[in-house]
Amino acid sequence: MIRALLLALLFASSPLLAAEGSGIPAELKQAGITEKLGAQVSIERLQFRNEQGQTVSLGQYFNKGKPIVLSLIYFECPNLCSFALNGLLDTLKQMEWIPGREFDIVTVSIDPTEDSELASQKKARYLESLGKSEAGTGWHFLTGEENQIKTLASQVGFGYTYDEKEKQYAHSAALFVLTPGGQISRLLYGIEYKPRDLRLALLEAAEGKIGTVVDRFLLFCYRYDPNSRSYSVYLFGVMRIAAAATVLVMAAAFGLVWWKQKRADALARRNTG
Repeated sequence: MIRALLLALLFASSPLLAAEGSGIPAELKQAGITEKLGAQVSIERLQFRNEQGQTVSLGQYFNKGKPIVLSLIYFECPNLCSFALNGLLDTLKQMEWIPGREFDIVTVSIDPTEDSELASQKKARYLESLGKSEAGTGWHFLTGEENQIKTLASQVGFGYTYDEKEKQYAHSAALFVLTPGGQISRLLYGIEYKPRDLRLALLEAAEGKIGTVVDRFLLFCYRYDPNSRSYSVYLFGVMRIAAAATVLVMAAAFGLVWWKQKRADALARRNTG
């Protein structure tokens, strides 16, 4: 178990190494992540089971015009999945945004033997820990058939494989942020996610159509850095905003001078008349 966890964490921290498979045991070479930014997921064709055991189209979670956070895990995972879900939970606790309001979360089990009852139990446990009642309508825990799971995983670039020796799935850890139309907009790697990074990723996916004016303003100041795999200050954006602010201040100053001069001229004409 420890061996599998260490390898999974290695994949999570270095997806390129996972993709290349250098120095990785043969049975785990398929457990990396391939970035497919901009790829379209077949949301209307993919079907799963919700927590009540009902067959649902993945597309029904995309018909609200909101971005989607997709996580691929399995509910009885003894190590990495719990770390990843707990990391997401900690991030949600720190955010003002709530699943079901600004965005939705779809958590899909990669284990076709897991059922809706298990999904329902997992959802109840995490919603109770989150403590935000609105989230119940926006965080979905799904199970499904193997062919549907594999198709979804392949389309988003999530590699996984069953390790017979360890009797568990080997996989990486990442969140996939999708647009309301089902395109892959951003990936957040690892088992811990900065609230700012998740918020900015959601803003990007929604093209600024969620959040406040201040939230949308942040998109001018931050850009995703592929090297650090997080959002960092975008200097050109800051300079543009500073320049615009300077122009506005100067315009206001000139306007005030002009208004005072006009007022003085008007008073002078009145006094001489």
